[in-house]
Amino acid sequence: MSLTTPTKLEEFREKLYVKAKAEPTFRFYQLYDKLYRWDVLVEALRRAKANRGAAGVDGQTFEQVTEYGEERWLRDLQRELQEKRYRPQPVRRVLIAKPGGGERPLGIPTIKDRVTQTAAKLILEPIFEADLDDAAYGYRPERSGVQAVQQVHQELSRGRTEVIDADLSKYFDTIPHAELMKCVARRVSDKAVLHLVKMWLKVPVEERDELGRPRYSGGKRSKQGTPQGGVISPLLANIYINRLLKAFARSDLMKRSRAVLVNYADDFVVLSSRGAAQALAQVRGWVEGMKLKLNEEKTSIRDARKEHFRFLGYEFGPMVHKKTGSRYLGARPSKKAMSAARKRIRQLLWRGRSERWEVIRDELNRFLQGWAGYFAYGTPRPSFRVMDIHVAQRVRNLLRRRHKLPSSTARFSYAEVHRNLGVLELQSLLR
Repeated sequence: MSLTTPTKLEEFREKLYVKAKAEPTFRFYQLYDKLYRWDVLVEALRRAKANRGAAGVDGQTFEQVTEYGEERWLRDLQRELQEKRYRPQPVRRVLIAKPGGGERPLGIPTIKDRVTQTAAKLILEPIFEADLDDAAYGYRPERSGVQAVQQVHQELSRGRTEVIDADLSKYFDTIPHAELMKCVARRVSDKAVLHLVKMWLKVPVEERDELGRPRYSGGKRSKQGTPQGGVISPLLANIYINRLLKAFARSDLMKRSRAVLVNYADDFVVLSSRGAAQALAQVRGWVEGMKLKLNEEKTSIRDARKEHFRFLGYEFGPMVHKKTGSRYLGARPSKKAMSAARKRIRQLLWRGRSERWEVIRDELNRFLQGWAGYFAYGTPRPSFRVMDIHVAQRVRNLLRRRHKLPSSTARFSYAEVHRNLGVLELQSLLR
């Protein structure tokens, strides 16, 4: 559980977790009134503000909430929930550019809906956290993508080198509502809470055409998919995929194959010592039984001793030690992750930027620190060296143009950029 959560609320969440863990079949029947507890709503607003984000369909911003008065705003919401007048508004959909080209739809709920979903998550999360399988790493307290990467690498080292590189097709968009609600109701019998979840699942999505006119999709007729951009969506997705993880854990076939599954949200891999083809057939059957689909074009079986595969931005497979020439099963940043990082660096060091160098440098360093923190596992040094050289070149080009110096200038060398100008050198983090 988060250490930043107020003590009384954290203690209550801990009690919910302990109760759920001790009694796996217990159904929580009185939760709705906990959603509008004052400390729950205050914490929900704090978390929503920390995540920032644009305004929803009502146009309300966090600045407007502050101007109106946060306590007054929360009291209004509390009364709506107490009197059961709360109704979620449509989700605003915008299109954002994808790193590899094309566009990805992004859902933006209103601030009121974000805060209410966060309040629900604060109460529901510890209950379902007690049920989630250890194979799941995504969107869970005190778990991370790096831990999932470490688990995959360790299983390869233990000889589980037959790898099912799986891809669920549009998982968040295809989760069936009826089956998901059964999973939620297995632990929650409070009808008011179940009604809230149903309303979020059925909320319409608003798009605007070229003339700014609204168009709506989804709504009450929708039978699948979790709320776009919703705070509650990752928790609901974890609850539903837990069906697959539990089936895997109980399977005799997986035990015979010495198979291990590692999951992060809609991404998972299966690592086994033998029988990967049979394991994939079984996994496909479970997925179809959940009314989901594997993306057959992106799902394959790999021999990690001879081939590489990607998972959570990392590339796994056979690598060669430069000094000794010996081969080993390693993990490093994938080419796709490197390309995405270079693109972000180009944006940060765009030659048209007019801010002071210190402002640009600090923004660049924050990105580099975060990127290196995630990709420091395994064998990152060669990738970090490439990135350091790329950063130095981009900084040199920016400052050379800014100071109107010729391309042949000796100024802004690698050493000057990473030492005198204060740009973080990724390799230095490994020393």
